[in-house]
Amino acid sequence: MSLTNAHLIIDFGTGNLRAAVISTGGVLLGVAREDIPYIRDEQYEDSIYFDPQVLWNQILELTTTALKQAGSVRILAITATSQREGIVALDAAGEPVVGMPNIDHRGRAWEAIINNKEQVYRLTGRYPTSLFSAFKLVGLREGRREWWQQVDTFLSISDWIEYMFCGVEHYEHSQASETLLYDVEQKTWSEDLCGLFSLPSSILPPLTSSGTVLGKIRQPLAEALSIDTAAKVIVGGADTQLAVHSTRANAGEMVIVSGTTTPIIKLSASYDLDQQQRTWTGRHIDAGSYMVEANAGVTGLNYQRLKKIFYPNEGYEVIEAELRSVKDFQCVASLGSLVADEKKPLIKGGFIFNTPVNHELSRAGMVWATLWDIACSISENYKTLVSVSPNEQSYIWTCGGGMESKMLRQFIADLTGREIRIRDNYRHASVVGGMMICNAALGIETEQRESFEQVQPAANARQAHFYERWKANRELLKQIF
Repeated sequence: MSLTNAHLIIDFGTGNLRAAVISTGGVLLGVAREDIPYIRDEQYEDSIYFDPQVLWNQILELTTTALKQAGSVRILAITATSQREGIVALDAAGEPVVGMPNIDHRGRAWEAIINNKEQVYRLTGRYPTSLFSAFKLVGLREGRREWWQQVDTFLSISDWIEYMFCGVEHYEHSQASETLLYDVEQKTWSEDLCGLFSLPSSILPPLTSSGTVLGKIRQPLAEALSIDTAAKVIVGGADTQLAVHSTRANAGEMVIVSGTTTPIIKLSASYDLDQQQRTWTGRHIDAGSYMVEANAGVTGLNYQRLKKIFYPNEGYEVIEAELRSVKDFQCVASLGSLVADEKKPLIKGGFIFNTPVNHELSRAGMVWATLWDIACSISENYKTLVSVSPNEQSYIWTCGGGMESKMLRQFIADLTGREIRIRDNYRHASVVGGMMICNAALGIETEQRESFEQVQPAANARQAHFYERWKANRELLKQIF
């Protein structure tokens, strides 16, 4: 029986973990996913962590399931991608101490230790907050001495997964951009930044480039998973970067990645910074380009959770059919998405509708308002981004599971005035990006599918009115809370 050549991609997101087997031609052969079991850390006001050993066992179980689904395959390469800002601390023996995800804010109480925030932004392309990895380490040092005393180094989550497969400690550049310890323009760790956080530079692992072959899978692991012992372990990268890579966008083009959050990204050949410090600039996965980014915050997660409430047993095609029947604004939603120009985030949200409750108010109307909220937030961040790095193209690439809604695609096209382009692999963008990296590392030519769906902006006089209502509602909620 002939075997299908394939790669194993481990994707550690914010909410769930998945193992995917994808052919070298881009066909998804098997995928298994589960929610990530986070643990609340009562030592801090806003902190959660994960047990790396529990997660590693989960990765092995999901890999086994995905491989069974895939059938007769030959795994040529293994790589990983993960949420940005999340890290795993290791002891001197390479054993995990604790895992801290991107949504862990144990360092928030120590944000004030950085007096010269402008210097940090200039070097890292990020305004320093507890989202980023350096503050997680500071929080660990100040609040969990028993763990901190064991820490010898730390890795991004995707780099840790690759380390577990082959035993090589390393840190990929796009992930290093999220630490606040890395000089983005110089493409190296920074002694000055380590000094600002009073962190020893000795904890920094070697930097590696995406696409680097680290070595072969550890033999006992290969035998346990029934994977060829010749399978290579290849450096992946941050999930947003791999998703962008799947669109095959080039420098000068823009990409919207719609997942749990929604980054709006401009690929640039230069280190572009915002004088008002509203955007991020970090490394892409190739040798020389950058990603300039504004982020609409939690968007896709809101949509998923409301789908479970309003459409628990229906598919997206049912939602889209009902959305098309909504002829007017039944209500207005503001659900916590971020706008780069706002100095403070919206910490409370909800729906506002006329009282008494109108008989026309429906579940489709509330989902319509949710998608409009997402689209308006994306549009606002897009405006900020193009004020920093203009979009000279007539189109924007999109990818990610949040783009399942065709209504959302149309809203974004209408509000930005740009054609929206989306490839047929958009649902599994980070996995496809991982496949492309593995193919390139092994000298396998990736089939170039040039077809993509296009959504043209439509002129709609009602939308200006709807947009103003959305803005007024958002301002009202900010004043109340």
